[in-house]
Amino acid sequence: MSNNRNKFRGWQLASISALFCLPLTANAEVLPLSDQQNLGQWKLNTEVSDEFNDDTIDEERWYIVGKLQDGKPVYQHPDKPNKKVWKGRAPSQFSGQNYRLENGKLILETRWEPDFPFEKEIHKPVFGDALKYENLTTACFIGRKEFKYGYIEIKSKAADAEVSSAFWAMGEKLEIDFYEQFGDAKDPNKDHLDSELWWSIRDWSTLVKGKPTYTERKDLGFRVADDFHVYGFEWDESGVKYYVDGKLFSEVSAQEVTKFARENREVPADYDGYVAVRPISLWLDQETFPWHGVPESKADLERNSPQGKKDDGIVDYEIEYVRVWQK
Repeated sequence: MSNNRNKFRGWQLASISALFCLPLTANAEVLPLSDQQNLGQWKLNTEVSDEFNDDTIDEERWYIVGKLQDGKPVYQHPDKPNKKVWKGRAPSQFSGQNYRLENGKLILETRWEPDFPFEKEIHKPVFGDALKYENLTTACFIGRKEFKYGYIEIKSKAADAEVSSAFWAMGEKLEIDFYEQFGDAKDPNKDHLDSELWWSIRDWSTLVKGKPTYTERKDLGFRVADDFHVYGFEWDESGVKYYVDGKLFSEVSAQEVTKFARENREVPADYDGYVAVRPISLWLDQETFPWHGVPESKADLERNSPQGKKDDGIVDYEIEYVRVWQK
């Protein structure tokens, strides 16, 4: 293991040990891993949090994108029936059957599924090339309840494949990417991607058109697909603090975000880059990132799968819980 990957190892081992011992009984007070004494006076928002302990998904809480009707996926948001629903980044397409609940976890699946009834139309995305939907299906869950500010935490393990495992949020002309983890890459020049934290704040106004008003790429010191880790995002009007396994990993103020935006985007001198001031709904999904590489066969998708699971054409993004606290 390189020195680069050792730099956080000490606190990781202690934190991982602690997080697996957290009380999660029905009567226990569940608190952010980084604030077990609750100095922040957090209260769990039970409408948007989910432990994934039930036998079925609560579809009053989550919209499962692309559920099949008569053998074909349907893309219609239950709360916004007239709004266009994104079908995923080609060549992969969201399918509403690509998930399962197992041992108290939500598992989102990327499948090698060339016979899926893919969308025929080729769309030009805002970022990247126009590609056809083919071969790969992925999963997408969208939260149906909005909230503004709080402490957002997820315990997850990325898919160990050439696909992304993402946790993000959308609001009015606002996107917050808590992470977009790329489990693996065939290109040796991209070996760093499997241990990278990439998070962003994006402005979807006509002025900036979805480009980040702030973004960071930092080495985590571990492969995101090797084990479960806890990612925490403390968000308010003053800025963001990012925690990994209960330890402060990065922080940025609203003023620093604006400074970044003014230096890196073509915006007026008085532009306020801290657009993360509106209610958001949570997203969990997988995508293909063609600029990093795309699986070219079932064997390619599953080249890192353990023995005994290399022939099912499925790789898993595992989520133990999503929790949101507010004050």
